[in-house]
Amino acid sequence: MTVPYFALLHTSASLSWTSFSVHPSTVIGLLALSALYAWRARVERARGAPPLGRARPILFGAAVLTMFLSLNGWLHDLSDSYLFSAHMLQHLLLAFAVAPLMVMGTPGWMLRPALRYRAVAAIGRALTRPKVCFGTFNVVMAGWHLPVLYNAAMAMHPLHIVMHLTMLAAAVMMWWPVLSPLPELPRLAYPMQMLYLFLMTIPMSIIAVCIVYSGAVLYPAYASAPRVIALSPLQDQLIGGLIMWVPGGLYFFTVISVIFFRWQQADGVETQVGAQARA
Repeated sequence: MTVPYFALLHTSASLSWTSFSVHPSTVIGLLALSALYAWRARVERARGAPPLGRARPILFGAAVLTMFLSLNGWLHDLSDSYLFSAHMLQHLLLAFAVAPLMVMGTPGWMLRPALRYRAVAAIGRALTRPKVCFGTFNVVMAGWHLPVLYNAAMAMHPLHIVMHLTMLAAAVMMWWPVLSPLPELPRLAYPMQMLYLFLMTIPMSIIAVCIVYSGAVLYPAYASAPRVIALSPLQDQLIGGLIMWVPGGLYFFTVISVIFFRWQQADGVETQVGAQARA
C-alpha cells in the first residue's frame, strides 16, 4: 500500500526549531565548488586575466550561502519530511536565486579556456541555444513534479539528490540566454530576453495550476507526514502550487521590467553617441 509505505519514512522524523541540521554531503560539495572557483580565478589571473573585482565573488558567495541554507537546516527538514510548500520554496530558491547568482558571479574569462576544446565548444553552443535552454528547464521542472517521479525521489534519497542537481543545472541553462558572461555563447538581445522570460511563465503556470486544482493529494509522503503546522495535506499542496504560480510569475515579470529599463538606457546612450558623432 502506497500511503503506509510512505508513512514509514516519517517514523524517525523529528523537527527541532532550536537546532540547525547540517548535511556533510552538501558542505563537501559546496566547499569543493568554492575551491574550484578560487583555483580557476588564481590560475587565470596568473595568465593575465583581468581582476575578479568585488561584485562577482560576492554574488558567487551569495549563491553558495543560499544553496547551503536551502539544503540544510529548517527548510531542508520541512521540505524533506513535512511540507510540500516548503519543498516548492526550496526549488524556487535553487532556480531563481542560486542559479542566476552563480552565472552572474562567474566571469567569462574563467570559463573561456574550456572552449578551446572543439567538443566542449560544440556542446556549449548546443546547450546554450535559447530553445534548448527553454525546453530543458521546463521539461525538468514538469517531469520532477509528476507524482510518479516526485514520490520516487521522496522515497529514495540518492534520487532526491539527482532531482536537485538536475534542477540546478537546468536553471543555469535557463538563465544563460539572459545572463551569459561569454560573448562566444551570447545573450539574447534585450527585446528577445523579455519575450523569452515572458514565455517562461507559461509552462510554470500550467504546472502550478495542475497542482492547485488537482483536488486530491498528489504526493503521499506529505499526506502521511506529521502535521507541524495547522495545514491539511491538501492545503499544504495548494499553497505549494500557489508559491510556484504567484511568486514565480512575479519574479519573471520583475526581471522583465529590469531588462526593459536597461534596454531603454542602452538605447538612450546609443542615441546620444550617434548625435555626438553627427555633430
